[in-house]
Amino acid sequence: MARALQHTGLVSSPKPKREARPAAAGFESNPVADLVIITGTSGSGKQTALKAFEDLGFYAVDNLPISLVTKFADLTTDSKSRKRAALIIDIREGDALKQFPAIFAELKRTSKPVLLFLDAEDEILRRRYSETRRPHPLGVDSPVLMSIAEERQQLGAIRALADVIIDTSKLNVHELRRVIGEKFQDVQKTDKITIYVNSFGFRYGVPPDSDLVFDVRFLPNPNYIPEFKKLTGKHPNVARYIRSFPQTMEFIQRISDLLIYLLPHYIREGKSYLTISIGCTGGHHRSVLIASEVQKRLAKAGFTVKEGHRDVARK
Repeated sequence: MARALQHTGLVSSPKPKREARPAAAGFESNPVADLVIITGTSGSGKQTALKAFEDLGFYAVDNLPISLVTKFADLTTDSKSRKRAALIIDIREGDALKQFPAIFAELKRTSKPVLLFLDAEDEILRRRYSETRRPHPLGVDSPVLMSIAEERQQLGAIRALADVIIDTSKLNVHELRRVIGEKFQDVQKTDKITIYVNSFGFRYGVPPDSDLVFDVRFLPNPNYIPEFKKLTGKHPNVARYIRSFPQTMEFIQRISDLLIYLLPHYIREGKSYLTISIGCTGGHHRSVLIASEVQKRLAKAGFTVKEGHRDVARK
């Protein structure tokens, strides 16, 4: 890696002055998201995420020194192939990690970086370290949970800057790779936004990556009707029942109109991803139907929308 950087002049050349490039025809700014910076807690799946980006055609770099991030971004932007890149920045940087917020702010002034933060519950992280028998990057002198707490404190300012946060607590390797693919493979244009409309059950917690959360527990619950209990909101009979209430269709229309109004403003502010979470009690019936209906209306309005149902398979 170091030798490759020397060949590019990345190590020895003086820091160039970065200038914003003129917009390509049809776009207000650069037509690609040039750089995805992966960070997060140790054990949350950053290496798996990096490999997923590599499979999507990104140039992948692990643990690039923070002092080289700006020059690396310059190379990505200047490349004739315009190949996107993904790199990991994490606690292994030590004290240099404190420089990252300022560096990221500089990148955002002249390019289109995306900051992806991976996280997981403390007990999940502890268990992963126990299973792999690898030491935490902050050392072996303290219990793993204490190291995790210290790491969270050091990463707090960076987490607050994240464009996308993914909680990997309930994801295996294959599921994380799928989530990365869904969120990033189609995001190319900076005047577009990729929307994720997900149903969930409040019983299992609000999805931590939610940007907007809507509660549909005010609608009559099909779970109390025996023939609907084991079905989902995707079933025609259940969907017909939920739609039969006038407040259902009014809510769907009002929420869709609100989102169609808001989305251009999110795009104008530079947001590339928006996760809309719609919750009911168990995530089986009402939220599934509402999420599906909202997805259809946003897609019809011309937005790129992906639909998901987190808890639909839970018992």
